[in-house]
Amino acid sequence: MSAAPDLRAAAPARPVRAVSQGLRGLLPRGLLGRSLLIILLPLLILQGVALQLFYGNHLDVISRRLAGGVAGEIGMVIEIMQRMPDPADRAWLFRDAAWRLDLALAFESGASLGTTPDRAAFLPLLPLEGDLAHAMGERVRRPFDADWQSDRRSVIIRIQLPDGVLHVEAPRKRLFTGTLYLFFIWLVGSSLLLFGVAALFMKNQVRAIRRLAGAAEAFGLGRDIGQMKPEGAAEVRQAASAFNRMQDRIRRFVAQRTDMLAGISHDLRTPLTRMRLALAMLPHPKEAEEDVAALTEDVEEMERMVAAYLAFARGEAQEQTQPTDLAAIVRDVAQKARRDGAEVVVEAPPALELPLRPDALRRCLGNLLDNARKHAQRIKVQVAEIPRGETGAWAQVTVDDDGPGIPEAQREEAFRPFATLSAGGTGLGLAIARDIARAHGGDIVLEDSPLGGLRARVRLPR
Repeated sequence: MSAAPDLRAAAPARPVRAVSQGLRGLLPRGLLGRSLLIILLPLLILQGVALQLFYGNHLDVISRRLAGGVAGEIGMVIEIMQRMPDPADRAWLFRDAAWRLDLALAFESGASLGTTPDRAAFLPLLPLEGDLAHAMGERVRRPFDADWQSDRRSVIIRIQLPDGVLHVEAPRKRLFTGTLYLFFIWLVGSSLLLFGVAALFMKNQVRAIRRLAGAAEAFGLGRDIGQMKPEGAAEVRQAASAFNRMQDRIRRFVAQRTDMLAGISHDLRTPLTRMRLALAMLPHPKEAEEDVAALTEDVEEMERMVAAYLAFARGEAQEQTQPTDLAAIVRDVAQKARRDGAEVVVEAPPALELPLRPDALRRCLGNLLDNARKHAQRIKVQVAEIPRGETGAWAQVTVDDDGPGIPEAQREEAFRPFATLSAGGTGLGLAIARDIARAHGGDIVLEDSPLGGLRARVRLPR
């Protein structure tokens, strides 16, 4: 018997996977954002370590020593006051403390400290007030109140004595070191400078990658962009050079294929033309007229097949994209279908401009309307613009008919070259139409039509 899987071992993997997916959603999606994040994270960690070392060691030690010195001097003054209660001696002590200790002293006889008010911290991120309170508790050991808010230059300390309250005004510079500002400015300033230089450098590198991606996208849509200038890092230059070589190879392949098929078409059309002339020159007795007519129809069908094969293989590769009004093309193709006897209704905006190969798209839409006209009585064509997420929009053309349609299982088969689902066709109409749509960066799909027949949905990127 096989052992049952241990589900408890797989359970902890689910929260880990959820956390991983959540963090992945917070990361920037672009290369520039991720590259800057790779630079920024170590920079922030370095700043955090430096600040922690400064706060935890240097600043903490200096703050404790400064607070201990002021508290010790205040304790010494209080002890001298207790030993020399004579007013003349106190006056001498206060004058000497102001000169030698830089402490302004005043005594309020018979006063009481009262309730200490709640005040906001002077600098919440620094340990100044806590260190002073700790030092006063150790070296003075009397109730006191330290006011850091009333005077911008001094800290006012009031100490409760048995016969009154001692007021001490100590300069802030004796409790606070100005090197903190210099350290913070140096740390943040240098980090911002380094981050700015890194962002500028990475932006130039990413710009080259974006240009390469844009060139690949444009070439995939059949637009002639010429040779791309290699720039950026060595790897990006290598990729740009490889892309240029790829363009040259593809262009040579397309040109060779088009020239070869053009030669084949010419070679096939020459004997077909001779056959047509021979049929026209033959005498037509009554009993041979049907045979001659049948042969003439065969020649015409062969000519149509050769033209269709050439159009499919060529794929309109020689035509360049240009800004074109899609709505105008749809109206022209629908008007031609009406002249051929079809009942076509068009719903389209006044204009919808996008980069297209006009002749190729006319052939694409013409093939779709011809297929609908052969199998249906009514045809409806709609043109609209639909969103495409964050990358832009689609221009959509739908061709609906009321014909018998195509079973869903055979719809993809209908796009294969030379696959025909009806008699009298070459099986290239839909294949050529999809080839043209995909050359524009779009596609064609077949669906059920609201009219009861088949719907062909054409999407083209704007």
